[in-house]
Amino acid sequence: MKNVDTQKLIEIVRPVVDGLGYDLVDLQWLHEGGHWVLRALIDHPEHSANAVTGGVGLDDCARVSHAVSAELDVADAIHVAFHLEVSSPGLDRPLKRESDFRRFVGKKARIRTRHPVGESRRNFSGTLVGAEGGKVRIDVDGQTYEIPVDDVEKANLQVEL
Repeated sequence: MKNVDTQKLIEIVRPVVDGLGYDLVDLQWLHEGGHWVLRALIDHPEHSANAVTGGVGLDDCARVSHAVSAELDVADAIHVAFHLEVSSPGLDRPLKRESDFRRFVGKKARIRTRHPVGESRRNFSGTLVGAEGGKVRIDVDGQTYEIPVDDVEKANLQVEL
């Protein structure tokens, strides 16, 4: 029973997360290990002092989990048993919105597009060089590609050691 409107869930969850001073990076509705899971990835907003001093901790996740759980109970938007998981996006965080790409300009990323770009290419691994006007720019081995954000199927930061 996957009859859950994830866009509606985002509309319920995002204001709660924002109101607590965090950013909703991603919200996933998954069937794992025989159970339904609603996974919320949260981070500190780009201008937060915490974004400089560290990532999201266990206390942050617990705080958001309690508030989101209460809001989901009130909204009654999920009619099946599920587990709510709230966590940090991790070092290889997903990039979903133009503001995500803009925030991480200068960082290494992987991008997969829905449709071919340039010379029929769908996979890009390089350095983010900009994001504006609905497009993200990524430098791959000295060549810059411009990709419509709406055409991004999946994008993640690459872990730099």
